[in-house]
Amino acid sequence: MKIRKITAADREIYISMAKDFYASPAVLENIPEENITHSFCEFLGDTPYGDAFVFEENGSVIGYGVLAYTYSQEAGGKVVWLEEIYVLSAYRGRGYGSEFIDFVLKEIPAARYRLETEPENEKAAALYRRKGFELFEYVNYRMDK
Repeated sequence: MKIRKITAADREIYISMAKDFYASPAVLENIPEENITHSFCEFLGDTPYGDAFVFEENGSVIGYGVLAYTYSQEAGGKVVWLEEIYVLSAYRGRGYGSEFIDFVLKEIPAARYRLETEPENEKAAALYRRKGFELFEYVNYRMDK
């Protein structure tokens, strides 16, 4: 599998995959398409807040990963959030998500790596545990504006 930063040529396939991701049980709720489009444009720009990557197999895009960056005094430095890992259904179960996690841990230095999943997504949770992630027992709150 080849992992590369997203480019303008990936717009249509990225938006399609992200819409599928947000319509799946992997997330709590769907999001407006304009959020996906806005994020895509941010990733093409010079944002310090995140990156998006696509996964290719034999020249075809088969998935994507989105990272978000923060800083944590508690962790003592940069925090990389593995926000989204998506693989087209025909390619699931072949280790591509695992490869992306390995890529991030090797290529994107940080003091802490975080990710989240729905409790029902047992396959993802098992993968994260195999990769060495521990359950981080915080209660999260949010305020959308």
